[in-house]
Amino acid sequence: MPQIPLKIQLSTLPDNPGVYQFFDEDDKMLYVGKANNLKKRVSSYFTKNHDNGKTRVLVKKIARIKHIVVRTESDALLLENNLIKKNRPRYNVLLKDDKSYPFICIKNERFPRIFPTRKLIKDGSEYFGPYTSMKTVKTLLDLVKSVYSLRTCNYNLSKEKVDAGKYKVCLEYHLGNCKGPCENLQEEEEYNRQIEDIREIIKGNFKASLHYFKGQMKALAVDMKFEEAQRIKDKIEVLENYQVKSTIINPKINNVDVFSIISDDAFAYVNFLQLSHGSIVRSHTLEIKKKLDEEDIDLLQLAVIEIRQRFNSESKELYVPLKIVVSPELKVTVPKLGDKKKILELSERNAKYYRQERFNQIKIIDPDRHTNRIMAQMQKDLRLTSEPRHIECFDNSNIQGSNPVAACVVFKNGKPSKKEYRHYNIKTVDGPDDFASMEEVVFRRYKRLLAEKEPLPQLIVIDGGKGQLSSALKSLDILGLRGKIAIVGIAKRLEEIYFPGDSIPLYLDKKSESLKIIQQLRNEAHRFGITFHRNKRSKAAINSELLAIEGVGEKTAEELLKAFKSVKRVKEAPIEKLAEKVGMAKAKMIYETFH
Repeated sequence: MPQIPLKIQLSTLPDNPGVYQFFDEDDKMLYVGKANNLKKRVSSYFTKNHDNGKTRVLVKKIARIKHIVVRTESDALLLENNLIKKNRPRYNVLLKDDKSYPFICIKNERFPRIFPTRKLIKDGSEYFGPYTSMKTVKTLLDLVKSVYSLRTCNYNLSKEKVDAGKYKVCLEYHLGNCKGPCENLQEEEEYNRQIEDIREIIKGNFKASLHYFKGQMKALAVDMKFEEAQRIKDKIEVLENYQVKSTIINPKINNVDVFSIISDDAFAYVNFLQLSHGSIVRSHTLEIKKKLDEEDIDLLQLAVIEIRQRFNSESKELYVPLKIVVSPELKVTVPKLGDKKKILELSERNAKYYRQERFNQIKIIDPDRHTNRIMAQMQKDLRLTSEPRHIECFDNSNIQGSNPVAACVVFKNGKPSKKEYRHYNIKTVDGPDDFASMEEVVFRRYKRLLAEKEPLPQLIVIDGGKGQLSSALKSLDILGLRGKIAIVGIAKRLEEIYFPGDSIPLYLDKKSESLKIIQQLRNEAHRFGITFHRNKRSKAAINSELLAIEGVGEKTAEELLKAFKSVKRVKEAPIEKLAEKVGMAKAKMIYETFH
């Protein structure tokens, strides 16, 4: 059958919700997506101008479009997730995680054992989890063992074998950790009641256990069995302390999943918290590598489906930052205030911490990837046409109006390139005129680079607001570099970023890595300029003090400083020592001036 032209394939798409699949000319699946309206969504790929390069490449490769119509948007989301996992298309994000997670198993047997496991065996046993760390599992099991007496042996405690006296109590019984069901010393009904309480504790509900133990403690106290009552009281305190530590919000918030998303150009991080009776019983952060210019809402929908399936979540309500469509049976809440908003903010903090931790790890393991990510982020934040691999920053220094100087610092790939730093003495400006000084130094810098055919930066940063930026632009205009080099100004007061021809500044997030790089540039330029200015003023002050002496010229002053290292030592030197350097006549005049 001949290939149907794409235009005809697009014209026959339905307006229903569904899933679309793109194939290349070799019939290899490229991409799977979902849509509330298949015709509008798929057509948009071919009618929009895509900023993302990978999306443009994808569209060029599409040769065939296949679609599956479904009843609702939530059905489309589930089908999309399944098709991505099954076919792993090149341009889809892959929500994969090869890690095996631990479970708590309540074994299907008489007098059930409770233990951690990573293997699920279909023998009727109950499995709680999966948990995101073995530490959580061990903490829960330690709590259970400190409160309840459970057997740890792996004997088959069938009624026939126990009644036949096949087993004998072990050391655990003598230590008080087990009540000896192997010798019929513990009722099966009592043991199973403990197991029921433990099920609720694992789910995060301590109410039933606390109620039972408190009733038992009062009954023992009435019977004047105070030692036994005290042991029960100790168990109550263990449970209450654990409950207080694990309860972080309103205990009425129960059976809820919380999801948040943090993203940049390359990755998204989705954090998941599962709540039971006000306690976090599960936490996990999923890292998603972007393939195209995916929206946060689409990534969040995919992640919610994947994570809930992975952790077998049966929660009936979601707290999320964006209104997503998941399932008609699920209540989706976008919290605005109160306890619900606080727990969503906690989830966002977890996502940010995980992201920062990954950045720190990548910085050590793969510094190139770290640099590439920052450069891509700066390009996006500062609306640049290319990544700012080479940045130069200018700062003026003319404290008290004397000895005006300027500094130019150079960053390559986000790091200082100190061998390329340059100082400038201001030559054409009289007095403290920041604007004219900036115009002079920018002109001199790029006139020289052009003359020597040196590479130009992708970005110039001017330390100052609109005035300094306008002055720098005049020089770029004269040199014909306007529009060939991106240029911004940074004002100190509120860290505003100014762009040419735009009176409204850009305010970057205070924690933004782009802002941190710009601040580092500005601070480095300021430090470099101030150091040069201070040295120049100091030298001028020293020279003026010696030159004020009759008969001492520049050459004599230099010889004295070279010999004695400072004016102070010249002042303290005996006349004989001075005479050795400049002769007795001049030595006498210098000595008499200072004494």
